[in-house]
Amino acid sequence: MIRVLLAEDMHMVRGALAALLNLENDIEVVAEVAEGDKILGMAKETKPDVAIIDIDLPGKDGLTAAAELGRHVPCCHILVLTSLGRPATVRRALNARVNGFLLKDAPSNKLANAVRSVAIGQRVIDGELALSAWEAEECPLTPREVEILRLAANGSQVSDIAAKLFLSTGTVRNYLANVVTKLNARNRVDAIRIANDSEWL
Repeated sequence: MIRVLLAEDMHMVRGALAALLNLENDIEVVAEVAEGDKILGMAKETKPDVAIIDIDLPGKDGLTAAAELGRHVPCCHILVLTSLGRPATVRRALNARVNGFLLKDAPSNKLANAVRSVAIGQRVIDGELALSAWEAEECPLTPREVEILRLAANGSQVSDIAAKLFLSTGTVRNYLANVVTKLNARNRVDAIRIANDSEWL
């Protein structure tokens, strides 16, 4: 039996996915969470074989949670399920070393087959998405720089970012200055625009 943890914040979608998967003879949903912050703790508690994680989760985003899960519960394989099929998003998922990437509008039988493939260590990704990710320009920013720029893009002040990430305000300013330099931007606002246009945030 393949044990599955399901991380999806939309209750109706999560319920439908759980019901679909539980219809399979060899798959059992053993845990459901609605927030990215709860994935790691629940995985440690329930020991799933596969975690199906939506990218757009409240709290910790799905790809950050997936990377964390990969470090701390390496025996759990990760299948990203999302409506965001943009090349940069796929590239981020692959860089986070997830085992599969599936769009939410894929046929329902494809999900069960993807879970089975991922559970035995195979990689599952739509061919068109893989090609577009391969051709997309790679983000020059480090994960920490992306995290800080994303917080700035959401309106957080330097002091708020510093407090949230347990950094000094000077360190946050240095990160933002590095981002502006790396992206050849005029200023922080321009850097956010460039990163958004390139789908790096």
